[in-house]
Amino acid sequence: MIPHLQTERLTLRPMRMEDWPDYERLMASERSVHMGGPFLQREAWGMFCHDAGLWSLVGHGALMMEDRESGVGLGQIGINAGPLFPERELGWFVYEQAEGKGYAFEAAHAMRDWAFEVAQMSTLVSYISPQNWRSCRLAKALGGALDEAAPRRDVKDLVYRYSPNHIVSRMSSNILV
Repeated sequence: MIPHLQTERLTLRPMRMEDWPDYERLMASERSVHMGGPFLQREAWGMFCHDAGLWSLVGHGALMMEDRESGVGLGQIGINAGPLFPERELGWFVYEQAEGKGYAFEAAHAMRDWAFEVAQMSTLVSYISPQNWRSCRLAKALGGALDEAAPRRDVKDLVYRYSPNHIVSRMSSNILV
């Protein structure tokens, strides 16, 4: 079952086909450069399907961030896995209009807590380009510590590791069915 998570300002919900146009636009733009983009439509579609399909394959995947009041899509939070990820990765992106407002932190905090408390994961990492200073700051704010020995596909990526030691929230009150 794919969870619905709520934070103070966000609903984190399963992906829908209506999310595709904004997702595709982001992946085709220069904003996707720290994720290996810009991407062609075919590549972006494969990523979109990967993000949604992981839930049925491995029990975790991506959730879309949506403003609780307006229902406007703000970006995505997810736990990646599979052959392109040496370890389970906590990853995020926000659309341009949502950047700098703390949405990624709020969503990543909730997803990280869900991973440790509900899915019982023992560790997560974030693979981040050193030039992506905003994501590096976010990883540190989430309690991530640099792990220079962690496996990675791109040797230039920084790897931030999270452990359940610092979790203080109670996810059970934030999960909707």
